[in-house]
Amino acid sequence: MKGRVVSASEKDLIVGGQAVIEGVLMRTPAAYAIAVRRPDGTITHTGARLPKWSDNYPVLKLPVLRGAAVLVQSMALGIKALNYSAGEAFNEAEAAREVKVALTPAVVEGEGDFAGITGGVPGLFPVPTKKSPEEELKRGSAAVFGSIAFALLFNVLLFVVAPLVLTNALFVGMGWADRNAQTAGVANAQPTQAAASDGAQTTAANGTQTTGAAANDAGREPWYARAYHGARGYLKPVKPNVGFNLVDGLIRMAIFLTMIFSFSLAKDIRRVFEYHGAEHKTVFTWEAGLPLTVENARPQPRQHPRCGTSFLMVVMLVSIVLFSVVAFSSFAYNIAVRVALIPVVAGLSYEIIRLSAKKEGGLVFKLITRPGVWLQNITTKEPDDGQLEVALVALKESLKLEPQSGEAALTPLS
Repeated sequence: MKGRVVSASEKDLIVGGQAVIEGVLMRTPAAYAIAVRRPDGTITHTGARLPKWSDNYPVLKLPVLRGAAVLVQSMALGIKALNYSAGEAFNEAEAAREVKVALTPAVVEGEGDFAGITGGVPGLFPVPTKKSPEEELKRGSAAVFGSIAFALLFNVLLFVVAPLVLTNALFVGMGWADRNAQTAGVANAQPTQAAASDGAQTTAANGTQTTGAAANDAGREPWYARAYHGARGYLKPVKPNVGFNLVDGLIRMAIFLTMIFSFSLAKDIRRVFEYHGAEHKTVFTWEAGLPLTVENARPQPRQHPRCGTSFLMVVMLVSIVLFSVVAFSSFAYNIAVRVALIPVVAGLSYEIIRLSAKKEGGLVFKLITRPGVWLQNITTKEPDDGQLEVALVALKESLKLEPQSGEAALTPLS
């Protein structure tokens, strides 16, 4: 493929990908390939055809459902790719020690129809290196979906539970909470006050003095007990309203941006971000119809408007709107419903990106993707020629596996 200009029909193929450890995963509509730079400087690659789940389950072609299905399938492939790349990248350099877990940014690296999307939010993915790369690619569905479940649990705690608790504490502490929406004795406020008044009169009549005793008891409490009682006051559930959900969304966004910025400071993650830039430059080269060479890829932009980073930003905004309908006076109910709405949030975000991408030059597409492009100033770094070479190999190999006209795709990787 080197040195030739792609045909018009080939150019219509939507390609995407994601950065992995010392390499790149590239996706075409029905295939994928992973290329990794080994410690000895050589490039190794593997790939296979990978039909969409919707080909086997037509119901997954329905709007909203298809977005959730694409997300889960891409996460599964992304985790396998990370395992494979870790095995190759650390095959020699890490032979003397075991690497149990690698922290990877779930900066979603999907272009086009999100053929290469890996995840909606940052997460932890187990990357064992004891097994060979080939064995990692053959891991069963149970192991892969176990990793997905772990990542989702981590993300639920960080992006659903934590913002909800922090927002609740902020509203109580600042006095913004509607007293009528709090659950602690609000419904019977007047009867309680009346009972308290009667109790006070009875106490006075009996000549008891409990105030001083209570103060002495409080003074004898250990510090952690006093801290617990103080914190409990801030955790009286506040029934969410529009303002509550807006603050909740802003806190969620702040956590997300803080994590991305923190990732960028790590040397190893910076390498991943450089491969992210190489992936984007390679996609631009393909879309321009240029020969897939380092010379042609080098001058291309490293920020791509259809990067999955834009998808993540849309997810943040959609979650603010959708979560606004969740208004229970209970932490458990609010958390449970928000978790249940995660597939809906992902599906709606996918549909928004998909519709806007039909007119890439349109104002709507530019407005939706602009925040993601800005964020790519952090999540992408300028790659060197060696990293561009790896990304180009991944794309070339995935294109070789793409079925020709009328040829059926093979069974999915198991």
